[in-house]
Amino acid sequence: MEEMHQKKSAAKRILMIASLVICIILVPVLIVNTTLLVKSFLCPDKVPSFLGYKPFIVLSGSMEPVFFPGDLVLIKEVSADSLEEMDIIAFRVGDSVITHRIMEINEIDGTPRYVTKGDNNNIADTVAVLPEMVEGRFILSVSKLGNFALFMQTPAGMVIFVVAPLILYIFYDIMRRRAIYKKEKQKTSALEAELERLRSMNVSESAT
Repeated sequence: MEEMHQKKSAAKRILMIASLVICIILVPVLIVNTTLLVKSFLCPDKVPSFLGYKPFIVLSGSMEPVFFPGDLVLIKEVSADSLEEMDIIAFRVGDSVITHRIMEINEIDGTPRYVTKGDNNNIADTVAVLPEMVEGRFILSVSKLGNFALFMQTPAGMVIFVVAPLILYIFYDIMRRRAIYKKEKQKTSALEAELERLRSMNVSESAT
């Protein structure tokens, strides 16, 4: 009996820890995603950012071996005046965002123009990048996290990483509340039994 109780307690602790870990991971992700979604809805013509940072998923191999297709790159919004040659920047061309390296900076009529090139490309980009096209400077990349982010946007990914953890947390909360209710009920029953025993003792003493 004692062993069974210990196993149940261990299972509850594991479930509680798992739920806490899931919450710690999911809450920031949900906050960031919600912020990005709201900003993309309010300003559909701009790339949404969170505290000045913008995530992008790499789709081509033009910057190998710095980062690869499927990686997630993080871009930081910066002033165009702070950009230098050899910086890696993200810039918008039409509806696409390209992340390439600045090879040369030319100034025409007081406006800088950035000549960019992918590290894995043989020639420079044909489009000169203007300051208003720049989304920010490359900060870091996380290998294959872009593929993971894309998967999370699929129905299967939503079920595995959002719906399932939510159901698990709700199940844990229900079980926790039932356990608390059961303990309280046991305490109440024990207290009532003790009061009944004391009443019986008082009645017996009065009878004698």
